[in-house]
Amino acid sequence: MDAEHLLAEIRAAAAPGPNPLVDAVAAGRAPLTAVAALAAEEQLIIPSDRRSFLILASRADDPEFFVSLARGEDLVLPLAGRLAAATGVDLRGYRPQAGCQGYAAYVAWLALNADPAEAGLALVANFAAWGEYCRALAAGLRANYGFADEACAFLDFFATPAPELEAQALRAVTGRPLTTARRYGRLLHEFETTFWHTLADY
Repeated sequence: MDAEHLLAEIRAAAAPGPNPLVDAVAAGRAPLTAVAALAAEEQLIIPSDRRSFLILASRADDPEFFVSLARGEDLVLPLAGRLAAATGVDLRGYRPQAGCQGYAAYVAWLALNADPAEAGLALVANFAAWGEYCRALAAGLRANYGFADEACAFLDFFATPAPELEAQALRAVTGRPLTTARRYGRLLHEFETTFWHTLADY
């Protein structure tokens, strides 16, 4: 199977489905503590992912994709703080949840163990669902909670399509045998699903 068809297959398997937190925000019934927890978890995940992407870049034949991801993490970290502030929830003493941190832990595992090119394909395949969830969250927070654009900038960042990232990931795997990207993509999707369900229970 060529890279474009494999990317489409992994992306289809990770397509957005029912999401308890997103659905609750869309209905205006999610507690702001859950939104604050999302921001708090992301403030830990982003630096971890940034380091993982730089490790993958150091191991990759074509590091462009991972360097771009690391730069994106630099841009988005302060935006997570704005989202947290907008909730008005005091996050001092917040305890990270294992169900939320599992995704970053797996990305760190990929950084150390995975074929970088196949890991990149799996990552970009999962971005579409994450972006759609962020888009829906931003819409719900604006409509039901009165959040301003500045507060939603973190979510808007990920909701904005980035076709150049897909092109970089595909270029890195062109002509390579693809044996593990499907498994990487499935596990990333399952960890992300656990992330959202953990937040919904917060």
